[in-house]
Amino acid sequence: MTTSSDNPTATRTETDSLGSVEVPAAAYWGVHTLRALENFPISKRPISVYPELVIALAAVKQAAARANHDVGVLNDRKAAFIDAACQRIIDGEYHEQFVVGVIQGGAGTSTNMNANEVIANVALELAGYAKGRYDILHPIDDVNRSQSTNDTYPTALKVAMTYSLTTMLDELELLRRSFSAKGREFHEILKVGRTQLQDAVPMTLGQEFHGFATTLGEDLERLRETIKLLGEVNLGATAIGTGITADPGYAARAVAHLSTITGHQLVTAPDLIEATSDTGVFMTFSSALKRSAIKLSKICNDLRLLSSGPQAGFGEINLPPKQAGSSIMPGKVNPVIPEAVSQVAYAIAGADLTVTMAAESGQLQLNAFEPVIAHSLLQSITWMRQACWTLRVNCVDGITANTERLAGMVASSVGVITALIPFIGYGEASALAKLALVTGRPVADLVVEAGLMTREAVVAQLVPEKLSGIGPITQAIPVIELQGEPSE
Repeated sequence: MTTSSDNPTATRTETDSLGSVEVPAAAYWGVHTLRALENFPISKRPISVYPELVIALAAVKQAAARANHDVGVLNDRKAAFIDAACQRIIDGEYHEQFVVGVIQGGAGTSTNMNANEVIANVALELAGYAKGRYDILHPIDDVNRSQSTNDTYPTALKVAMTYSLTTMLDELELLRRSFSAKGREFHEILKVGRTQLQDAVPMTLGQEFHGFATTLGEDLERLRETIKLLGEVNLGATAIGTGITADPGYAARAVAHLSTITGHQLVTAPDLIEATSDTGVFMTFSSALKRSAIKLSKICNDLRLLSSGPQAGFGEINLPPKQAGSSIMPGKVNPVIPEAVSQVAYAIAGADLTVTMAAESGQLQLNAFEPVIAHSLLQSITWMRQACWTLRVNCVDGITANTERLAGMVASSVGVITALIPFIGYGEASALAKLALVTGRPVADLVVEAGLMTREAVVAQLVPEKLSGIGPITQAIPVIELQGEPSE
């Protein structure tokens, strides 16, 4: 065995309850992390793919060190070096040392051990000692003091999701603004509305895009509500919620420090037994995220329909061309950005089912399946954030309207006769609509020829503001005098 960290094959010996193993000398992780690497070669994705989680773990450990120092169970020197090591990780260093897979058994113990070992070895280096000198500063006795995986890991998950959600909401808000801007840009462009894929009454393209913005705004509010739910943590509960091994004053101090470190208002759960075993908040959050993703996918489906063609489809709007659409058909351009966003929504819907099953499968005082909950939700947030970005930058901001086609479809639409029902009645309107479909003639001409309204009156009602519902069009239908005597 060699011990020089300059030698890439050098190792150091570390020992746990199962025996001694050789750990790469350059690694900041140790024996417990090595066991996890051997046991869980499943996902091929280390937890470092979620930097928010790594930062959250360091923040929890930093808060714990400060609280342990407050209550007198961690001396000044150890607390200071642990604190400094955590800050280095929070600032973005050593993330590549968080190597355990995102899918793991043990309710997150491997992730917690990875964090403990990296923080301990960074702290040892800062203090001038070699990695592995756990007689000086220990990953469990010192870094993990007053803690269990069962309170630090779910607390870190909630902090990580809050971090990640905050940045995702920023992107969702920018996307909402883009749709709103298109609503203003298209506010005077009339088009044919559709229900059940059949022609309906007119509206404006601006109204359609404003509706997209509104639905995204509603989801922003629902997702923001979950941030408060994520702020209730069980830090200080230790193994099952009884707080065993922790000073009575530790929990309150640890949560207060964590609030300061993260910049988010966190509170201690009122029932730590319940908070340690229950994962309901993750289901609530997952459901809200799925709702937003599915509604965004519906919008993307609408964009694909509205832009379909360009010759044999709706062809009402143009999506920015982003890449060649076919290896065999020259000139073909596909709606690749909305297609990608919809696939993200499908993945998020699947992840929501995973979270639901994992939440249901927890037994008694702990849910052992929080790692797959963490992976499912952090991946969903990350993908949703990037989907919002690419939809805004590579699609929505560049959408244009085919104004001539839209105007032509409105002019030939039978649906405009709906605006004349308050003046001619449903029965007359229905008969003339059928006649217009058969003959292909404009309904305005047929109404005038039938003597039901003057040309001026028809034109006055078929202006954009009235066809789109912006201006009132209703009035009492004139009484038609009946011929002959009333029947007995």
